[in-house]
Amino acid sequence: MTIKTLSLVAASLLLTQTSFAETTLEDITVISATKTTQKINAITSNVEVITAQDIEDRGYTTVTQALNSLAGISFSQNGGLGTNTSVYVRGMDSKSTLVLIDGIRYNDITGLSGAPFAHLMVEDIAQIEVVKGAQSGIWGADAAAGVINIITKNPENGVHGTAHIEGGSFNTKKYGASISTKTDSYYIDVSHNVVDTDGFTAQAPQGEDIDNFEDDAYNNKTTSVKVGYNFNETNKIDFAYTLIDAEGDYDTFGNPDGIATATTKDTFSSINFNHVDSFNEVNLYAKRSTFEREFITEYDTTPFDGQVDEYGITSKIPYGTEDFVLVGADYKTFEHENSINKDFDNTGIFVTNNNTFKGFMGGTTILTESLRYDSYSTFDNEFTGKIGLKHIHENIEGLVTSFNYGTAYSVPTLYQLYAPSTSFDGFTYPVGNENLEPETTESYDITVAYKDFAITYFNNKIDNLIEYTNGYNNVDGTSKIDGIEITYSKEIIADLQLSMNYTNLFTVEDKDGNDLKRRATETFKAAVDYYGVAKLHIGADLEYVGSRTDVIFNPDYTKSDVETGKYTVVNLTADYQITKAFQVYGKIVNLTDEEYQTVYEYATSPRAFYVGVRAKF
Repeated sequence: MTIKTLSLVAASLLLTQTSFAETTLEDITVISATKTTQKINAITSNVEVITAQDIEDRGYTTVTQALNSLAGISFSQNGGLGTNTSVYVRGMDSKSTLVLIDGIRYNDITGLSGAPFAHLMVEDIAQIEVVKGAQSGIWGADAAAGVINIITKNPENGVHGTAHIEGGSFNTKKYGASISTKTDSYYIDVSHNVVDTDGFTAQAPQGEDIDNFEDDAYNNKTTSVKVGYNFNETNKIDFAYTLIDAEGDYDTFGNPDGIATATTKDTFSSINFNHVDSFNEVNLYAKRSTFEREFITEYDTTPFDGQVDEYGITSKIPYGTEDFVLVGADYKTFEHENSINKDFDNTGIFVTNNNTFKGFMGGTTILTESLRYDSYSTFDNEFTGKIGLKHIHENIEGLVTSFNYGTAYSVPTLYQLYAPSTSFDGFTYPVGNENLEPETTESYDITVAYKDFAITYFNNKIDNLIEYTNGYNNVDGTSKIDGIEITYSKEIIADLQLSMNYTNLFTVEDKDGNDLKRRATETFKAAVDYYGVAKLHIGADLEYVGSRTDVIFNPDYTKSDVETGKYTVVNLTADYQITKAFQVYGKIVNLTDEEYQTVYEYATSPRAFYVGVRAKF
């Protein structure tokens, strides 16, 4: 599909209506860019925010679906809800993105793919912050592609509650509720949400009817608790806790009707003490992430249990008119239990300086510099940094230019380091390698934005890549990824909003010039939203995925490339506000019943229908 054809499709969608966010850019604050709260306009980094309103308007169920609406982000998934999911930020592997829930690490130290995106649902989310580009100079390990911080909802003053129920195709049910209370002294917020579906087969050969295979069910129960207490005007304490309890069927490769189940019981908790005085703002915190998962087949059960503990302190010191310096230190321990029983630790110190220069070169210039030093018990120590420069041109209204450069690294997981060898058909295959070193990344991006239009060029170079070659090993050479992101968003007429973005990966290859698999080299996404009828919102969105290749293993054990891209998916949504307290909504997923796969021989949803009700007081 050509860009000209896509433009015609977007124009036709425009005639059917779509989504208009009430929150303006000036209202949005984020914390992920510098580890402190800032207005998004005052940040040099490439940051995008998905709000709770965006999530409701588009009818998303998973965080992956929401992230996929953004420029520069694509995904692959081994089936339906709950199956293994990878998210690629600017073409970089899923393990290169640091994912946080309320600032708590979500990356699984016991696995291979970083954050388990498959189990992230959207119901209790206030906003999702996406910071693109190397961020280790601020956050440390595993932020080479960027940072995704999922912020759960905070209570409003008074007593409030919400409830929702949704049903639809594949006997899918979504339901949940929340209750909160907030005064000048304290707040409490509790939510519990369930996603349950019979699903469809995770695996199906291309061209086969998915109804010919057994269904792979999935159940997810996510519970969130937030509690806070204000001792006085300058001191407060906050506690956050999230439990993700999930169980789902999956298919091992080549066995669509096999019996296999994965269970997950992960918890994420933190306690934060905040002090503000005339000199600085101090945060003292402790965080814990625990991962408990099992893969159960007809032959055996494989458990993976791990834990990350983090302790730290930050101090934000304002100076000048709009300037500040943030200094801090943290200590982390990473543990893997069961068959491995290994651990390592990390101590880091960091500093970020932010300056705003008004009247410079006929506008406002923002300069941010970050530097971090990490000491590891297992790896060589790492120095990483980041510099960002943004200029708001006052002599050309609406013109903004920015540049960001950063270095980063991703550490091997405990599984890659210490997993024992495996045996198959009389042969023994090595797995773990205690001599692995972190991957290192160097990246930069340049952005030119004018009013509703922006274009960004990005460039990433990855060295010391960790790959499986007779066990896990570092590979000499440099992998390269570069490309452009183009975004456009405008209220075309009153109450009618058009949003579009286009991403093209010019280069996405390993040291030998071979294409990196499962990355969509070209995507075009468009959404239209209409709010012109009282209490009614109607929306439509589409995604076109260009060339994307996967790898298949032939009977003689050789490998071949196979095309999994070149398709378009269209979704429709609508909601109606019956009263201030009640809303009904519906959505059609994959309107044209497009047959496509993001991973070779793994199924995706055919046309599906969902309706639901939301209530609040």
